[in-house]
Amino acid sequence: MTDRMTMQDPRAQYPKPPFPRQPQPVPGEARKMDPVPDHGETSYKGAGKLTGRKALVTGADSGIGRAAAIAFAREGADVAISYLPAEEADAAEVVKLIEAEGRTAVALPGDITNEDWCRDLVSQAVDKLGGLDVLVINAGHQQSRENLFEVSSKDFDETMKTNLYAMHWITQAAVPHLPAGAAIITTASVQAYDPSATLLDYATTKAGIVAYTKALAAQLLEKGIRANVVAPGPFWTPLQSSGGQPPKAVMHFGEKSAYGRPGQPVEIAPVYVLLASQEASYINGEVYGVTGGAGIA
Repeated sequence: MTDRMTMQDPRAQYPKPPFPRQPQPVPGEARKMDPVPDHGETSYKGAGKLTGRKALVTGADSGIGRAAAIAFAREGADVAISYLPAEEADAAEVVKLIEAEGRTAVALPGDITNEDWCRDLVSQAVDKLGGLDVLVINAGHQQSRENLFEVSSKDFDETMKTNLYAMHWITQAAVPHLPAGAAIITTASVQAYDPSATLLDYATTKAGIVAYTKALAAQLLEKGIRANVVAPGPFWTPLQSSGGQPPKAVMHFGEKSAYGRPGQPVEIAPVYVLLASQEASYINGEVYGVTGGAGIA
């Protein structure tokens, strides 16, 4: 993996397309991607910014959630990770990486489209971590559809439940456990501001995440709890190769960014660390774009 501490041209820091054709079934596995994403397994260096924190990260088996979980552990936090049972192989690697830092890792496999499970996973995280003060809502569902009529009610429902309903259920369950100084971080997308024609339902949910989090931030500050949004651009994750983009588009994913490449998950992890930490004490209700130069407005 690249040495992130050495000054270098960011355009050439990570692999550029074209990439091999690599379709995967949903939900996809990071280990099967070519090139394998850099989540910070060897490249992220911690500095104790989250010492003693207790975090729950959804969608933490791979992609951005995995990078955030690894970074949190390197910064001194205990971490509970939520993921689908089908993602166990990737999740097991994350558990090992967290434990290698001497931190507590809690594995919570389950389907967040189920309300009862969303509430139970929060309860288990609080119980097994001994509390909760950082909540990262990151798990997402994305499937590319060429036109409006290919988006079935089932498709629409799954995207809404994964990306919006689960956020609401998990947040409702978590807030009573969060102390003053705690942080909630949601994951939206540049799609909230510049939606792709083939991601109609996904883009709709990402705009909803922005609105929900801004309203939440206004509510929770009276409790001393901050809430902010991270809005990624094109990042190299299994979400893309498992139907989030057409197979041919995956081969050229990130090519149109100003960098000429997609971002690697480790490149966004420091933003989650900042927003979770006390260094972000005056940051609330904000949207942090990490888009490779595309902007978010």
